[in-house]
Amino acid sequence: MAKKESTLGNMLFALFVITFCASLALSMVYSLTKAPIAAAMMARTNNAIMEVIPDFDNVPSEEAYQVSIGGGDTLIFYPGRKDGELVGTAIESFTRNGFSGLIKVMVGVMPDGTIHDVMTISHAETPGLGDKIEKRKSDWTTDWFSGRDPRDFNLAIRQDGGEVDAITASTITSRAFSEAVMRAWDAYMNYKESN
Repeated sequence: MAKKESTLGNMLFALFVITFCASLALSMVYSLTKAPIAAAMMARTNNAIMEVIPDFDNVPSEEAYQVSIGGGDTLIFYPGRKDGELVGTAIESFTRNGFSGLIKVMVGVMPDGTIHDVMTISHAETPGLGDKIEKRKSDWTTDWFSGRDPRDFNLAIRQDGGEVDAITASTITSRAFSEAVMRAWDAYMNYKESN
């Protein structure tokens, strides 16, 4: 059997076949995992909604709506109702100013504007320091945000003139988390006033 000569055409053909097969495999894996990943994300969102607003008997994710906050950004509002009456609104908020970038939070706001509770949805903050924004790691979010009314309690950290103690050695993360909570609260109050 004669050895095939390596030519530019042969090498390009081999490269094309390898690239095509790899692309096909990646697209099949994507199509197989797309639905389970979406279901897991929806479950995480629904769990966060249940954590941050009082008991409700509707399905907030089915009544969700988006509110524009400027700059092309939007927040998602999930209204919780019991016997048809609004008991609280869960707001999916964010900040891009965390120590490691994006932090997503769910903020539960009562109809009177009081923050019922907050929960971290996702982040990439430093383990052992910034990850104390998670309830399973620390009570910091509960201590400083749950039950607070930003009209009479400044939710900025003390270094910025507010009343919230920053997490030790995590001032940037604390500042970003406070920003995400205030973004949700401000959007809620503005939306409430305009409707």
